[in-house]
Amino acid sequence: MQLRFTKMHGLGNDFVVIDLLSQDANLSAEQIRYIANRTRGVGCDQVLLVEPPATANTDFHYRIFNCDGNEVEQCGNGARCFGKFVIDKKLTGKRKLLVSTANGLLTIDVLQNNTVRVEMGIPQFSPEKIPFAAKEQANFYTVEHSLGSTEISAVSMGNPHAVIIVDSIDDAPVSELGSVLEKHERFPERVNVGFMQILSPTAIKLRVFERGTGETQACGSGACAAVVTGQKNGILDATVDVELLGGHLTIHWPGGSAPVVMTGSATKVYDGKIKI
Repeated sequence: MQLRFTKMHGLGNDFVVIDLLSQDANLSAEQIRYIANRTRGVGCDQVLLVEPPATANTDFHYRIFNCDGNEVEQCGNGARCFGKFVIDKKLTGKRKLLVSTANGLLTIDVLQNNTVRVEMGIPQFSPEKIPFAAKEQANFYTVEHSLGSTEISAVSMGNPHAVIIVDSIDDAPVSELGSVLEKHERFPERVNVGFMQILSPTAIKLRVFERGTGETQACGSGACAAVVTGQKNGILDATVDVELLGGHLTIHWPGGSAPVVMTGSATKVYDGKIKI
């Protein structure tokens, strides 16, 4: 089977985007891993599938697979690339899209100059909705693990996140601690781990260890998670510039039951075909 694909990235978080409207495929976890393999396949952090709408009121269905072959619920950088992809490929005449995912709906607004704005949904802080094993909701939790103990904040942005405040992201043990917390028993669906350095109430630096992938150049949902936990704890303002390894995102959250809005770039790298 030969599949057409487009290689894209959002601030260096890279994707293989596959249109399943004009071609038919039912990809296995093994095939996803092959496509994502950086030496034998195309190579990417995640594989994104563009599928027909699941309901009458949506424009597309959006599926995300990590490079380990597991399907996940959310990917903010991927959502921006998804929006640019369907516009570039003329799969829609709209620039504001309502897209269904495994965990709900996303509004994607494709602006000018490769900039895309995404409504990422309402953050969930209750432990059962993250999910996270805790007796009651709190702003901070202490998690014991093989390397010692770590104070985290926990939130779901459609996928689970642990956020750790650090003095410097340059010195943060992202790989070591991230890999331990990612699979911690208190996170039954595993977790993305963000390391946040606060520069001011309107600016942070962030590195993210993503579940099933490892550290990436950028994580859109991780940027949202960091900002909302910082705002909830009285540290950050409603609009924050997030500096990731791959570039900058603007995150806005007015609080309460309002959705988090992420704005950033989406970049096409090339079109190709792969035989699987």
